Amino acid sequence: MQRRLNPLHGLLALLPLSGALQAAPQGPPPPPPPAGNPITVSKALLGKALFWDEQLSATRTTSCATCHIPTAGGSDPRTTGAPGSVHPGPDDTFGTVDDIFASPGVPNTRADGTYQLTDLFGIEPQVTRRKAPTMINAAYSPNVQFWDGRAGGTFTDPITGQVVLGQGAALESQVAGPPLSPEEMGHIGSDWAGVVARIEASSPLALATNVPADLTAFINGRDYAALFGDAFGSAQVTASRVCMAIATYERTLIGNDAPLDDFGGLGGGGGPGGPGGPGGGDPNALTQLEQQGLNVFSGPGRCITCHGGPNLSDNQFHYTGVRPRNDDLGRFEVTGNNQDRGRFKTPGLRNVELRAPYFHNGRFQTLEDVVAFYNRGGDFDAPNKAPQIQPLGLSPQQRTALVAFLRRPLTDLRVAAGTAPFDGMTLYSQSQHVPVTYGAGTPGTDGHVPQLVAIEPPKIGNPSLSVAVSNGFGGKPGIFALSPAMDFGGTPFLGTQLHIGLVGGMQILRVGMLEGVGPGGGFATASLDVPNDPALVGTSLFGQFFVVENGGPGRFAATEGVRFDWY
Repeated sequence: MQRRLNPLHGLLALLPLSGALQAAPQGPPPPPPPAGNPITVSKALLGKALFWDEQLSATRTTSCATCHIPTAGGSDPRTTGAPGSVHPGPDDTFGTVDDIFASPGVPNTRADGTYQLTDLFGIEPQVTRRKAPTMINAAYSPNVQFWDGRAGGTFTDPITGQVVLGQGAALESQVAGPPLSPEEMGHIGSDWAGVVARIEASSPLALATNVPADLTAFINGRDYAALFGDAFGSAQVTASRVCMAIATYERTLIGNDAPLDDFGGLGGGGGPGGPGGPGGGDPNALTQLEQQGLNVFSGPGRCITCHGGPNLSDNQFHYTGVRPRNDDLGRFEVTGNNQDRGRFKTPGLRNVELRAPYFHNGRFQTLEDVVAFYNRGGDFDAPNKAPQIQPLGLSPQQRTALVAFLRRPLTDLRVAAGTAPFDGMTLYSQSQHVPVTYGAGTPGTDGHVPQLVAIEPPKIGNPSLSVAVSNGFGGKPGIFALSPAMDFGGTPFLGTQLHIGLVGGMQILRVGMLEGVGPGGGFATASLDVPNDPALVGTSLFGQFFVVENGGPGRFAATEGVRFDWY
């Protein structure tokens, strides 16, 4: 059966439009927005711009959308377990069983743009300790957000602490957290006054490309103050308005147009849409195998006990035995109740096939793994383990059918295809503008090789483009050199391999003594002020860090080279 794509479905279903324009949803509508934050087209578009704008982060490399990609079901496709997407877990040791597959964020950044070393990640981007949950259909949980539920339904102004929205505003509360997190988007000591100042100084979506036409038309060369004027009636940019706009955009991301909705829901009155089952929908919307899986889901698999309701979630907190409960205390961190140790919020299952890996720690890579986990009754026990988590005794055929049901029947094709309202754009971090390293570094004393960290956008007008060196000799002088020419072959020079050309127009930035102690313990940051000069667009510069050691095989140790393509 071929599914239709209705790009206006999500937003039109929520807006007070005329009957001629209203799109009839297949599945259930979400709860209404808080009374003090009604949905409007201009506010949703402003929220979309803010959600996708990497300039909100301290390094200009991370937006909300970086970790919440619609075509990945609203989760983070980078959480694969590849280097750079692993948190070492509670034992602080990489490569062990408690590793967490989660989202890379930003390096540990000071307010002046320089990087601060961390024990776990050095000066590389830090990785969060939980996998990003989806923002799609988050509106179905109006009073609790995040895996541990720390964002509640009462929204208070992030600066004044005054109550802005009294109930049903967990999405607004949730938005207030990540921009200040020094792991996700912020710098050390971030505050909302600083976030607001960055927004006011930024040209909307200046780092993104392939911006959707409706958003391009809405921005139309204007600054954020003008966009806030459209959305809120005045041009003032405030922390509360930022949160309310992004929450409004998230409320338009309703993926309730899946084959299950055509079928009529879960059946038996327990599911999303219609009176239930083929009597209320198209009996051919699911294949025979998928219908068998639905029967397992609602019957011997007991999935429906926690995954009923419109978003296939009870929005409650359970310890299921994925890891020992003290690995991550979960809900306990919010309530302090011992019964909440290791409990996490039940995720909705819509579009779940797009969201691998699974669970709050990304432990399981496939839905087959997930079903096998539940079939064996979990892997760890505790006094507060959910009573639903028991060995199921499902046959191989039942498990195969259940996985089939979890895939296509629960997937909204607009989400998978990235069509409106789930359309996005190309982020800077996904583009060809990210600086490219090349060549190899030159070892210094004790054989350590200084390493380059260059992730920030070489965008004209960037007032602070940070480039850093790690694994250098702490206490020794550091130099960052820029050249209009590249030396890919690595010409020998004072004991190092040069990756930049010794030509006219070179720039030398002295960064002082590397912080840290001894060989391999040093780090430093060079900050580049990129002129807002259109003549730079399309040109390149090549950089390399040098550490003056006077004790290694040569006079200097050096990093690999890096190429900046200005745009």
